[in-house]
Amino acid sequence: MNDKILIYQVLTRLYGNRNVNRKENGTIEENGTGKFKDFNVKTLKHIREMGFSHIWFTGVIRHATQTDYTKYGIPAQHPAVVKGRAGSPYAICDYYDVDPDLAVKVDKRMEEFEAMIARAHKAGLKVIMDFVPNHVARQYKSVVKPRGVKDLGANDNSNEGFNPQNNFYYCPGCKFEPQFDVQGYEEYPAKSTGNDHFDPHPGMNDWYETVKLNYGVDYYTHYGHFDPIPDTWNKMTDILLFWAKKGIDGFRCDMAEMVPAAFWAWATDKVKYRYPDIIFIGEVYNPAEYRIYIHSGFDYLYDKVGMYDTMRNVICGNGSASFITGAWQSTDDISRHMLYFLENHDEQRVASDFFAGDARKGIPGLVASVLMRSNPFMLYAAEEYGEKGMDKEGFSGVDGRTTIFDYWSIDTLCRAADGTLSDDEQYIYTMHEKVLQIARKEKAIDGDFYDLMYANPWSDKFDNNRLFGFLRKKDKDILLVVCNFSDHVADIDVNIPAHAMRTLSIAEKAYKAKDLLTGEQQTLQLQENGKVSMTVQAYGARIWKL
Repeated sequence: MNDKILIYQVLTRLYGNRNVNRKENGTIEENGTGKFKDFNVKTLKHIREMGFSHIWFTGVIRHATQTDYTKYGIPAQHPAVVKGRAGSPYAICDYYDVDPDLAVKVDKRMEEFEAMIARAHKAGLKVIMDFVPNHVARQYKSVVKPRGVKDLGANDNSNEGFNPQNNFYYCPGCKFEPQFDVQGYEEYPAKSTGNDHFDPHPGMNDWYETVKLNYGVDYYTHYGHFDPIPDTWNKMTDILLFWAKKGIDGFRCDMAEMVPAAFWAWATDKVKYRYPDIIFIGEVYNPAEYRIYIHSGFDYLYDKVGMYDTMRNVICGNGSASFITGAWQSTDDISRHMLYFLENHDEQRVASDFFAGDARKGIPGLVASVLMRSNPFMLYAAEEYGEKGMDKEGFSGVDGRTTIFDYWSIDTLCRAADGTLSDDEQYIYTMHEKVLQIARKEKAIDGDFYDLMYANPWSDKFDNNRLFGFLRKKDKDILLVVCNFSDHVADIDVNIPAHAMRTLSIAEKAYKAKDLLTGEQQTLQLQENGKVSMTVQAYGARIWKL
């Protein structure tokens, strides 16, 4: 077993929900919701046995919702500033609380969450949760904050648009008047909206349900006022420490690049001083900023603009497989810090009509993304069954994504639970499980990587637009991997350059080889500048262990 990090992301509210009513814009009573208890010993053990090392519980911290929990002392949220019946898990309304939807007994919700963490740890999984640092719900109010903690905005001077010691940005003298009707909702003075909209008139496509947190950056001059330390820095670091104390093993930090790197350097240092094994994963989309945020304490960053976008284009036939080489090379110096994925809650499902339209087309991309480097890989729950994400849930609409705003259940997860998956879905699951097992168990995946594409230009025996090949090696273990992104069987010759043999210290000889996906065995002759012949199935891969 190697140390490769494999993360299973679950939208906690959806994962365990087996209610199949699926009424558009349905209430929690109509459509149901998953609970912390659904992550029982059996479920967590299954996730671990698939090959995952970490589980990311998305949407745990209490966020704005249209469901009424006032009888439990939880303030109601005005529906005009809540997206969907269930609400966005990224519109936090109490950083010290958990979502009451997820509890069997609402007044015991924190205890139920802590018990789930304990079960995950017992199953051998490390726990990641969201930290949403850039913005909060418009009606943020903590009702369970620890004694002595002052709420966000409690000491703000709202007569100043910007003050480095304010927690929010304001529009003095202006009330909140978005470009749509919010009858019955009043906010004066208006606070600036989460997606850096610094006036009181956000539109429907803005993050209008959120307000921007102030980390000491004057966005009118783009100058940072970090001495003395802004009040928001202390408050948000205390929140990180609060959750770390509960046994959280890592934070996935939402829109991390919208928060100054100086804060992250300060906060991660304080958290890691007390909890040295905790990890920080940053949602950063600007490649020019990657190294800055890694230097500021992030262990891993989304590789979205590079590897994800490239792999998606290759899967869809809109780019050459040879472009994958450029994608990994652009971050080669920080390769172990890059998080690969094919799906998450923000992106469209591979099997959706907006992406590939068929989960099988994603298999070669899965093999390449998981096996070609030693960095982490993340998989979104139900991706392993080829979930299409084409439901019309409510606020989300038909967009190829699984909703984060509505009460819903995921079709393939429900049918996997009752044993009614189709043969195609079972095939997709089997392929995912095999690839994940290889990633965790094969020693070579933690070893050297050698991209074979430069030695394999286009020929009638190797279409470099639809084929991608590489070697992995550690000690005496060698893997030869070839991914076929085309819709037809490929009979190919793979050139093995002398440089690869020498760099990886591979001896020239005939090797007994086994395909780890199919179990097929044959003899492969490796020699400097020689060719290896093989057949690769459509939308398939060969993973030869020599």
